[in-house]
Amino acid sequence: MDHPGAPRRPVLDVRGLTKVYGEGAATVHALRGVDLSVDPGDYVAIMGSSGSGKSTLMNILGCLDVPSGGRYLLDGVDAGSLADRQLALVRNRLIGFVFQAFNLIPRTSALANVELPLAYAGVRAAQRRRRALAALDAVGLADRADHHPNQLSGGQQQRVAVARALVTEPALVLADEPTGNLDSRSTEDILAIFDQLNAAGRTIVLITHEPEVGARARRLVRLLDGQVRSDLRQDAVGRHAAGVLR
Repeated sequence: MDHPGAPRRPVLDVRGLTKVYGEGAATVHALRGVDLSVDPGDYVAIMGSSGSGKSTLMNILGCLDVPSGGRYLLDGVDAGSLADRQLALVRNRLIGFVFQAFNLIPRTSALANVELPLAYAGVRAAQRRRRALAALDAVGLADRADHHPNQLSGGQQQRVAVARALVTEPALVLADEPTGNLDSRSTEDILAIFDQLNAAGRTIVLITHEPEVGARARRLVRLLDGQVRSDLRQDAVGRHAAGVLR
């Protein structure tokens, strides 16, 4: 537990992260010594072209894959020391995921989709419903709680996915190309929600290849050939202009 006045520990802290696939002539060095630290309440966009290592990094940050070398602390927990079952618990309790493809269960309601992480965590039904409704309300979809995904637009489906990511009160919201399947209007809606969440203190790490999406973050990290090539803090004026110009 952090003491009052003490420096806040990073939500995620990566040191010397490497990831190697294959052997011999087929060896691929996807990550080559990545260092990255994200403090509570930050909003970071990680950008890079295809093959830059951003998807590999996202999978490791999300505890969906393990590095070949280096260290990853998530909210003070050393992810490299955890067994598979413990990693699953960490994913459920500490990370809220938002994916490009929404990943909603088709034949169930928006409310049930948002409740799902709480069901895995063993939360009782009445409390699940209350928290899921509050999360849907936070993304402006309380009136669509009983709708199935095929009754919702792409932008609305992604808002359900954001609500599902928020419902566990995670230390980190990790979004992988969250606007990749959306039109410009829905993209703006989702980015506005991320802006509001971050303004309320939520920590967000967003993976994207779209400059206009990256411009909305407080901080922009660029990957190239498995390495961090730049890590820049962005001013509010530039981020506001990115929103206005969309």
